[in-house]
Amino acid sequence: MSLKNTEQLGKNQYKVTFDADRATFDEAVTKVYRKASRNITVPGFRKGKAPRAIIEKMYGKEIFFEDAVNEIIPSAYEEAMKDFDKTVVSRPEFNVETIDENGVTLTATFYVKPDVQIKDYLGIPVTREVETVSAKDVNEEIERVRQRNSRMIEITDRPAQDGDVANIDYSGSVDGVPFDGGSAQGHDLKLGSGQFIPGFEEQVAGHSIGDEFDVNVKFPEDDEFARDVSEFDTLAEYKKDIKAKIEERNNKAADAKMEEEIVKTLIDKLEADIPEAMFENETENFVRDYDTRLRMQGLDLNTYFKYTGMDIEALKKQMRPDAERQVKARLAFEKIAELEKLTASDEEIDEEYKRLAGIYGMEEEKVREAVEKDALADDIKVKKASDLVKEKAAITGGKKPAAKKAAPKKAETDKKAEEPAEKPAAKKPAAKKTTTTAKATTAKKPAPKKTETAEKAEPAKKPAAKKTTAAKTSATKSSTAKKKTDDK
Repeated sequence: MSLKNTEQLGKNQYKVTFDADRATFDEAVTKVYRKASRNITVPGFRKGKAPRAIIEKMYGKEIFFEDAVNEIIPSAYEEAMKDFDKTVVSRPEFNVETIDENGVTLTATFYVKPDVQIKDYLGIPVTREVETVSAKDVNEEIERVRQRNSRMIEITDRPAQDGDVANIDYSGSVDGVPFDGGSAQGHDLKLGSGQFIPGFEEQVAGHSIGDEFDVNVKFPEDDEFARDVSEFDTLAEYKKDIKAKIEERNNKAADAKMEEEIVKTLIDKLEADIPEAMFENETENFVRDYDTRLRMQGLDLNTYFKYTGMDIEALKKQMRPDAERQVKARLAFEKIAELEKLTASDEEIDEEYKRLAGIYGMEEEKVREAVEKDALADDIKVKKASDLVKEKAAITGGKKPAAKKAAPKKAETDKKAEEPAEKPAAKKPAAKKTTTTAKATTAKKPAPKKTETAEKAEPAKKPAAKKTTAAKTSATKSSTAKKKTDDK
């Protein structure tokens, strides 16, 4: 079995001629006969017992040829391609040229990876913009946590009691001073759910439709909320962690956008006549990967198509742009690895096998059987080329890695954003948080909103009796403290 001839048919398309000797072919025919004869019936013989010569005389000598050729093609093609110095990127189309006393002569037609040219790939100008994290971003994240921790159900038309949802209008104040977020109209509050601060819901229970009433409550410390929804003991620590995580997300987003810009620039610099087969193959890979991810979630493509109304062709069309980008980017980085003479050491290959084994939860030996060493080495070189291009890029804007900017200890650098939560004085006057009216709380904006308002009122350190009076005063000023159970 050997490569006899190579012919270029067109741009990146080749046809090779190879053969298998007669002995190899005859052995394949015999193997096929033994397998196929079990199902062949010849008059005068029991099923599967007819001699080969009788079968060939009755059905023709070539009856086993096609299957015999298919039997020898894989090994004959593989052996012949050892002398072919280009990378095949499409499924070969085989054809039988001759079968004679010398054996079998075959041809295979396929496309190969194109020659690639790329210049000026180092020092690519790129902008890295990192969105600044503000106090508003932190507070909005806290508000989202509050929303996730809220619960609401409906109630029948009757006086409010524990377990009901009361529909209320409320307006709240501290020491007679209304605060932002302390009022709402038509708010649904489940009594006994703990959505509002302690003591509030108990004082709503028992009231009837249209009642106007005061509720005197004590604002909980901010830290209680932090302990409820996180692993931190103080709100300051929780806010610092939130800020660090948002900064990390922003840095990752900036890195991803920057890398996308670099890849786009490289693709624009790429000069290559890429065979259509490469795009089709990569699209097929995308579809297979997507099917695998669906199966990990207990679904499959057929189920996905039922839900979405799509079909396989629509899915391929949707994935085609990303597949094209992947092919072009890979070609660019492979060429850069070649030009920069990048290599993959045995140690690096071993580490990559271990990493893949950990990702897929497989034994390392199984991964080695499934992934060829050369293919893994190519992946490592591509990764090195990608890292090199990013390292040498002419970056403007934020250049520091996300990890440095997202470190929790750095949260205090934005003191202006963190100041309300970090000042000890803002939390110590418990008396300032002891009394508000029934109109001073919302299910969606608990502790922090009220705490910030209480902090602003801190200088007026009045005794408890005066605060009770203030609560009554605020009730007098607010005529909307109505409980309406008829709405639900």
